[in-house]
Amino acid sequence: MDQKYTLENIEELFNFIENKQYRNLKDAIVDWNEADIAELIEKVAEEYGNEKAVLLFRLLSKDVASDVFAFLPTYVQADIVNVMSDVEVKNILEDLYVDDAVDLIEELPANVVKRVLKNATSQTRATINQFLKYPDNSAGSIMTNEYLAIKKTLTVQQTFDYIRSNGQDMETIYTLFVTDKQRHLEGIVTVKDLLMNPYETVVEDIMDPNVIYAVTTDDQEDVADQFSKYGLVTMPVVDSENRMVGIVTVDDVVDVMEDEATEDIEKMAAILPTEKPYLKTSVFNTWKSRIPWLLLLMISATFTGQIITSFEDALATCVVLTAFIPMLMDTGGNSGSQASVTIIRALSLGDIEFKDIFKVIWKEFRVSIVCAITLATLNFGKIMLIDRLLFNNTDVTVFIAFVVCLAMVFTIIVAKFVGCTLPMLAQKIGLDPAVMASPFITTIVDAISLLIYFGIAKWLLNI
Repeated sequence: MDQKYTLENIEELFNFIENKQYRNLKDAIVDWNEADIAELIEKVAEEYGNEKAVLLFRLLSKDVASDVFAFLPTYVQADIVNVMSDVEVKNILEDLYVDDAVDLIEELPANVVKRVLKNATSQTRATINQFLKYPDNSAGSIMTNEYLAIKKTLTVQQTFDYIRSNGQDMETIYTLFVTDKQRHLEGIVTVKDLLMNPYETVVEDIMDPNVIYAVTTDDQEDVADQFSKYGLVTMPVVDSENRMVGIVTVDDVVDVMEDEATEDIEKMAAILPTEKPYLKTSVFNTWKSRIPWLLLLMISATFTGQIITSFEDALATCVVLTAFIPMLMDTGGNSGSQASVTIIRALSLGDIEFKDIFKVIWKEFRVSIVCAITLATLNFGKIMLIDRLLFNNTDVTVFIAFVVCLAMVFTIIVAKFVGCTLPMLAQKIGLDPAVMASPFITTIVDAISLLIYFGIAKWLLNI
């Protein structure tokens, strides 16, 4: 076939499916990257159902099928496994890298997992069970044991021979790990190091003994931070006795970063984290992830109503004050949210720690002063020009405008303080700082802004 087919002209590929031209479909994607084929299968499943997706999967060669399977979303993997024969399931599982196989077992429904494990070899089952014992979200849970370890006494020539003999099924062969007889990690050497030295050179003379490594129980997010900080493509993982047990590769770290970022965004939006894509999440599960925080925030907003109720007499004396309540609450909430989001991001990147809290407070205080003066000045002009002159509201006096703007100044200062300190305090006591984001901060600042507003109004207006 002369025409070049890509995901951009997917409609033409769909025509092959509709017309049952499966030979043409197979020829069209024969040179595709495995990730693109996986995306095509996912789109076919959405457009034509699981049967067509499985049919497309079966068009692939055995070697390509395993790589494609690793790129598929969990729900598509489960659908494919459900209609595959036992032999096909066994072949797929045996060809997967260990970390991908473990991820598959962790995420598939229990009934599917039972069938998958039943068709695995005893060695594969033992390896998977060993990896499943590591804590969730730990370095051990995302590592693979498919790596090349060599002895420091080997020469460059011997090392190349070893790579050719044993590297075929390894996840990476670019970085080799130097260990002793007890598997204690002693150093690393890269293929580049080997290529740049004579064949008779001994590995011990060119290896790097200063190895950045992780322990099996380290948090996966800390491992991802190490990858980012040092620009790594792979990292060795050791047990409590410094014996090497596996490696973490950059593709797994990218998945961790994506999952952690998604989780933080959901928490910052007051949503319980979900694992499935948006369109694949049922209405019930979407409701279940959103309703707890909505209920909590609704109940907490009761305090705001109580504050307004307690100042009913003051508001009745000076009704014009009511008109500025939404503006003050929104300004306070927005100011607090800006500070909280900035601090949460800085905490996640490791730019600041709890010991920096006073530096953060001092900086946010200065920022709040500048913001407060700017907004209060502009708001004073807006009140006098628009509320009083344009809308001809004679109840809006210069003194009323001064009270509103003074309340705004204090509201912004307090909101910035709350927004920058709560995420840091949350992290200090072991909570995720992301929960102290916009919705939570806004609810707290709303109540505080009303107390400040009514307090200043009662004091200056004698109401």
